[in-house]
Amino acid sequence: MDLKILGISFDRDQFVLLISAPLLLTIYFYQGSADFFEAVFPDLPKTNGDLYARYWQFFCFFILLGILPLLYLKLVLKGSLKDYGLSLGDTKFGLKWTLGLTLVIIPLMWIAAGMSDVRDEYPLARILFERRDLFIQFEAIYIIFYYVTWEFFFRGFLLFGLNKSLGPQLAILIQTVSSCLVHLGKPEGEVLGAILVGILFGILALRSGSIWYGWLLHITIGVLTDSFVLIQHGT
Repeated sequence: MDLKILGISFDRDQFVLLISAPLLLTIYFYQGSADFFEAVFPDLPKTNGDLYARYWQFFCFFILLGILPLLYLKLVLKGSLKDYGLSLGDTKFGLKWTLGLTLVIIPLMWIAAGMSDVRDEYPLARILFERRDLFIQFEAIYIIFYYVTWEFFFRGFLLFGLNKSLGPQLAILIQTVSSCLVHLGKPEGEVLGAILVGILFGILALRSGSIWYGWLLHITIGVLTDSFVLIQHGT
């Protein structure tokens, strides 16, 4: 179905896919941030540091980039979740590359955790430096609401959706650019790494037919970074 704006025709589904990234990410940036939560509820975060503010951030991310795209996919596109990477796909290929890349990730995250800019950024909930007992709870919510949503939106909804009309090269690059922009303000090495990871995880998703191998690698990066920072901080 086409959209016509001032006489210019747009493919409706492609238009929605492409506009969803800047639109939803802008709303998330302004209303879904931990800073927004702390400004609106200045007294609440004091109970457990910035823990509640981070939970707000993860929940907003889940609604905006998870639930809304999922509703569009099912109600408008009427697509199968399998066609957007929500299946195990080629398990032999996916697990082989996941294991191999994990062996590379582990030492890299240990080195990164020793860098001052990474320590200043992670873990996102700074209360974890004082409350190690909250670590499992925080990471579980982080993994379920943030990392699943991230991989579904960028490597599922965007990547597989755009691959149908634009082909793999443009689909991979568009989701890479979009996901990289979310990292702006993070440590420089992380932003540059997001470009490489975006391309690599995009290829992995399309080749395996699944977002879950990138998800496993992504949570490995995130959880190890938090763990190693806290371990090194305690030594």
